[in-house]
Amino acid sequence: MLFNSFEFLFCFLPVVLFLFHIAHSRYSDIAAIKVLVCASLFFYGWWQPVYLLLLLSSIFLNFYLAKQIHRLRSKAITVFAVCLNLASILYYKYAGFLISSYSQLTGQDWHIEQILLPLAISFFTFQQIAYLVDVYRKGAIEESLLNYTLFVSFFPQLIAGPIVHHSSMMPQFSNSRLGIKSVNVAIGLSIFSIGFFKKTVLADGVAVYANLLFQQVDKGPVQPDFFQAWGGALAYTCQLYFDFSGYSDMAIGLGLLFGIALPLNFNSPYKALSITDFWRRWHMTLSQFLRDYLYIALGGNRLGNIRRYVNLFLTMLLGGLWHGAGWNFLIWGALHGFYLIINHGFSSIKHKLPLQFPSWLSRPLSWLLCFLAVVVGWVFFRASTLDGALTVLSGMAGLNGISLPAGIMAHLHFAKPLFEFAGITSNLNGGSVLIQTWLWSCSLIFIALVFPNVHDLFRHVLHAESKIKVSNSSNSVWNWQPTKRWAFLMAVMLLVGISTLGQISEFLYFNF
Repeated sequence: MLFNSFEFLFCFLPVVLFLFHIAHSRYSDIAAIKVLVCASLFFYGWWQPVYLLLLLSSIFLNFYLAKQIHRLRSKAITVFAVCLNLASILYYKYAGFLISSYSQLTGQDWHIEQILLPLAISFFTFQQIAYLVDVYRKGAIEESLLNYTLFVSFFPQLIAGPIVHHSSMMPQFSNSRLGIKSVNVAIGLSIFSIGFFKKTVLADGVAVYANLLFQQVDKGPVQPDFFQAWGGALAYTCQLYFDFSGYSDMAIGLGLLFGIALPLNFNSPYKALSITDFWRRWHMTLSQFLRDYLYIALGGNRLGNIRRYVNLFLTMLLGGLWHGAGWNFLIWGALHGFYLIINHGFSSIKHKLPLQFPSWLSRPLSWLLCFLAVVVGWVFFRASTLDGALTVLSGMAGLNGISLPAGIMAHLHFAKPLFEFAGITSNLNGGSVLIQTWLWSCSLIFIALVFPNVHDLFRHVLHAESKIKVSNSSNSVWNWQPTKRWAFLMAVMLLVGISTLGQISEFLYFNF
């Protein structure tokens, strides 16, 4: 079931809110939690009921293993439990990829029947691995199986995150914040509406132009030129951001409807001035997980610079593999590993360089370099094949020529000498698609860079710990307030989003 579907918006969510309110107001917190658990399991089972058994088995097994880790304080059991969780991901997500890769390398005819990837297996498995490690490290334990089940399966963040920690979630299941309250509903619906608009209007609107390029290069011998390749790559850059950022905002908004605060997952990553800053802003909960449970476990920066760089590279390589079973994901992760090594290496020597740029020049140059590096990485992330990615990158490098449709060239006849000097030729392709691609991409990049994000809009009503507080003070026109003007704006965004639901599209991160 998708957040951007009629059955979710007009059937599932209203019914769950009603039952949750009745259970909480007339009975108890435990009754309300039972409603949420049942709703979350139904939500997951809607996609493929048989894999509900996998989710429940994972929950019960990890709950029992955590008890043993807590009771015995055993590192061996912790390692066994983590390996057991990783084994499930290895089988369902990577078995086919590993066997086909082995067959290609050895020339042997090995194969395996296609395994349907269980929805959200990476997210709910990583979340439980973090819990198991924290039980061993910190001694914290959850005694209630019901609460633990909700912690893992809570439907707003079950499918694509954000990845949450038990220490921030468990206390919310048994205090006065749980329940439907007017301030929570006002903030939650506003954040949900923003995320819904991002997904259905912005991400889905630009998706057609990204798909046009990548489907062509993956299927056939198409050689996109400079403007086509950059247009499609930038379109996907925008689609991915507004798709996943929109999902994360919707998850936060839905959680608040029930009084449960989920962590922020995006903080305008395309405003980053370095690749390190980018990873502090993009998919923040995954970045924190990789740092806390992989990078630090490998030794972090405690063993010297060389080992630090190796750990950075391995962390990003495994982070790339986490996103999908394919060589392109490994290349994407390796690429970001190299980015981080270069970034940290340059940061350690830049103060020694004889030439120092003023901030008014260094900041835009830093942003441009970081943004272009990210766009190049997204090409590998999106393309289904390595040949397709290399084809797009060849076009972006100008190796397939630089041309514009003849119709566009005719309207820019005054710039003919400049075109001739730059080697820009004309072609017979239609110009409308190219213009729409670039208009969409440039507009969305402008929105991502200039407009405030959810953190900016709601920072005065959301604590750093994501706890809600009421505040009527406003020191900025962009501070959300419980007023008619803001209610009207959020309603318009929601209605515009609903009007686009004729053709449902899945969230991109559902594939990971």
